[in-house]
Amino acid sequence: MAEFKSGFVSIIGRPNVGKSTLINRLVGEKIAIISSKPQTTRNNILGILTDEDKQIVFTDTPGIHEPTSMLAEMMVKSANNALVDTDAILLLVEPIANVGRTEEKIIERLKKQKTPVILVINKIDTVKKDVLLSVIAAYTSVFEFAAVVPISARKSDGVDAVKAEIEKFIKPGPQYFPEDMVTDQPQRQIAAEIIREKLLRSLNKEVPHGIAIEIFSFEESASKLTIEANIYCEKQSHKGIIIGKGGEMLKKIGTEARTELERMHVKKVFLSLWVKVNEDWRNKRGKIANFGFELQ
Repeated sequence: MAEFKSGFVSIIGRPNVGKSTLINRLVGEKIAIISSKPQTTRNNILGILTDEDKQIVFTDTPGIHEPTSMLAEMMVKSANNALVDTDAILLLVEPIANVGRTEEKIIERLKKQKTPVILVINKIDTVKKDVLLSVIAAYTSVFEFAAVVPISARKSDGVDAVKAEIEKFIKPGPQYFPEDMVTDQPQRQIAAEIIREKLLRSLNKEVPHGIAIEIFSFEESASKLTIEANIYCEKQSHKGIIIGKGGEMLKKIGTEARTELERMHVKKVFLSLWVKVNEDWRNKRGKIANFGFELQ
């Protein structure tokens, strides 16, 4: 029997490049929420892939960007911390034929480390081959990557090639997590993130970044799951948008979240949501901690 191997892999990049979609594809289950809004991921999230001869532990990180609040600063620190004590790094970029300022800063940080870096060019289904070749040339001229893998995470195209490259860098080691465990997130936190995902997908641009979810009741039995949650926003006007005319928006969000939670738990879910205003909570350290975000 082959010797068991294990390793840790961090996924980094600017916001909205598809890191969460990729980790969901790599693990084979939805463990990270997805939306078209930047800065969807706020904490480092572990995704665990286990088979009979190996275990790979992926870290999905918040997008690296110029922070404009205390929460954003903590998100960027969280992403940078994921670059330490990892066996390989996936730098995920979009197929744009020049290296952006954010990517330049990330690469300067990577040059100070000896960790192998795999360049993963996502969203290749959106560009022609000559553009892709220009992207590869631009990035390989500024950094010596261990491999370059073009993919479309949305279509699962190239994901197996990413796994194959990662396997070159994992070493003989223990199984760190039980084989049926796919993430380190507790069910309570997953429920909060699913609610937030539905809000992100339904609301206009200025509202989502100021939203936090507090699950204050989570009761599960063999036949049902009852969840009560507060949706916090930063402005009274945002509260009105979240609730919507006649409560229609809140009802829509609740129905979408409940439907996904029922599919995930394979049981009836009773979900109650309330909307509250907590002004400027993203710059209040105590509130950030209360809402379950990692303090750096």
